Amino acid sequence: MNLILLGAPGSGKGTLAKLLSSKLRVPHISPGDILREGVKQDSPLGQIAKPFMTSGSLVPDEIIMKMMEKRIIQPDCGKGFILDGFPRTIVQAERLDQMLSNSGRSIDFALKFEVSDECALERLGGRRICSVCDADFNLYTKPPKKENVCDICGGKLFQRADDKEEVISNRVKVYREQTLPIEEYYNHQGKLIRINSEPNPNVVLKEILKVLEVG
Repeated sequence: MNLILLGAPGSGKGTLAKLLSSKLRVPHISPGDILREGVKQDSPLGQIAKPFMTSGSLVPDEIIMKMMEKRIIQPDCGKGFILDGFPRTIVQAERLDQMLSNSGRSIDFALKFEVSDECALERLGGRRICSVCDADFNLYTKPPKKENVCDICGGKLFQRADDKEEVISNRVKVYREQTLPIEEYYNHQGKLIRINSEPNPNVVLKEILKVLEVG
């Protein structure tokens, strides 16, 4: 099954993508994760992407498309994939459809996760990531037992640059201006499914599986 997850920053795409990936046994592909790893490793891709990411702007289409095309043709995507945070523009959506069509594939569904602005801001502003094992915490909903220390490995927790308040505001603005039209794109294709993602992730997961009619 080939799925796309849509939703504003803080709507829970990343968390639900990981849960769905485990349940459906298909890879979770996040351009953001790939780019952040590139920045962390100071790779050529990371060096190009860093200025866009730290300002909350979208990384140019050409960079994203080349990266995603290379990833989607990997053997582990043979039975499907879950795209989290891609496509983000109509141009990307159209090029993705063409890319898949060339290999006889297509997107099955686009799941739109919906949350209030208040919920999204709390999730993002309170998020902390372990610098060692990448475990995630939230100061409001899932705080670490010891301040700024990972419960799992003892690593130091940090706030991602794109989770800071001024960047969050710009990310939401960019999403509304450039990404919302994608909802209509997939709605026109009859593939858009709206999901309330404010409840506990496991509750949301059950609702998604029910809608997709998979166990």
